Amino acid sequence: MKLAVLAAVCAAAVMLIVPAVASASPYIQYGVQDDAYLSAGPSLDGRLDTLDRMGARLVRFTVNWRQVARTEPRKAVNPADPAYDWSNTDAVLNGLHTRKLAVLVTLYGTPAWANGGRKASALPASKWSLGAFATAVAQRYPWIRMWEVWNEPNLRSFLNPNSPVLYVQRLLNPTYAALHALNRANRVAGGATSPRPTPSGMSPVAFMRGMRAARPRMDAYSHHPYPVTRRERPSGFYGNTCRYCKGVLTLANLPLLLKEVRRDFGAKRIWLTEYGYQTNPPDPSGVSRSVQAQYLAEAALRARNARFVDVMINFMVRDETRLAGWQSGLLTATGAAKPSFNSFMLPIAQAGRTGLRTTIWGQVRAGFGKREYRLQRLAGVRWVNVGGPALTDVRGSYRRVVRAARGMRFRALWLPTRTASRAIVVH
Repeated sequence: MKLAVLAAVCAAAVMLIVPAVASASPYIQYGVQDDAYLSAGPSLDGRLDTLDRMGARLVRFTVNWRQVARTEPRKAVNPADPAYDWSNTDAVLNGLHTRKLAVLVTLYGTPAWANGGRKASALPASKWSLGAFATAVAQRYPWIRMWEVWNEPNLRSFLNPNSPVLYVQRLLNPTYAALHALNRANRVAGGATSPRPTPSGMSPVAFMRGMRAARPRMDAYSHHPYPVTRRERPSGFYGNTCRYCKGVLTLANLPLLLKEVRRDFGAKRIWLTEYGYQTNPPDPSGVSRSVQAQYLAEAALRARNARFVDVMINFMVRDETRLAGWQSGLLTATGAAKPSFNSFMLPIAQAGRTGLRTTIWGQVRAGFGKREYRLQRLAGVRWVNVGGPALTDVRGSYRRVVRAARGMRFRALWLPTRTASRAIVVH
């Protein structure tokens, strides 16, 4: 009898709802990256439609200098130079633009003619060559405003030598100058650092110190805050300690990343341009698919609540077919949706709790402007509405406060399509 009364009280109390409140990062953009998934081909249009349907309003895409400019152009700043092959980038970038999906372009990959016949990771011989190529890219796609210079240059596998001084002098600063000279509205991110030191790479902290000494020019600092252990959560390390974490900057210690950026570069904006958890199956070292979905939403909330963080990119859309590859996709290698696909489209997470007052945060990412949704709770074996239909803010976010006992389950229902989010359990 006492349990029945308590359940009735909780069910009635759950109807207390307060208006949404402003978050710490109201302009944050969420997106995806998967260059292989978006390569030109007969399936590209369908894949672009999938991104649109799931609400990926921002797509990070690598414009590979080495692939576009296999031979040296006579006039590198001219996008019409016959040396350039834009076929793949035209198909992807124009397709994204047609669907009104914003693009963050990462410039990467030195052509053999620009570095003495070496690999794509080798620095160009001239400090002007990448900036000239960036000018050509920006003129061919004049609607792009977000740019990133290189990928994980603190690792020799992506930049050789992985010198932060040479990175700034030969890649970042000339490209920043070129893009800003072309259009002052362009925003250029530098860094794009990997989260930890490796046998062939510097820690992001050491790389940032070296960049500071070289006086970088950038509008934002970009970073890849991947977890370094399987049991690491978006909100903290397992057991709140990490014995592997000297020089490591992951989402678990996001406040440290913010502190380091401010220390080295001042009040720069922060772009988290790669993040994700691999899943088991198929990767034995990954988390379960349900945990991946949970962490995706919790990571989105953590980034939103952080000052200065404006971008968060999930890597990747579809798992690689080879097991030794990357398995952090929202789709399996065969194209089946994981629970994280739904979690990306309709992220929902518990944002706080004081007594029975529980704050629920979520988003409806598909669509534009204010979106209509319902909050629902599980009552026995069926879902019942918590209040009437509600609207998100213009960016698709909502925040609700309900009175709920531990163990109660909630979800959001996007009304135009009757699509339900994953359920969260109050804890």
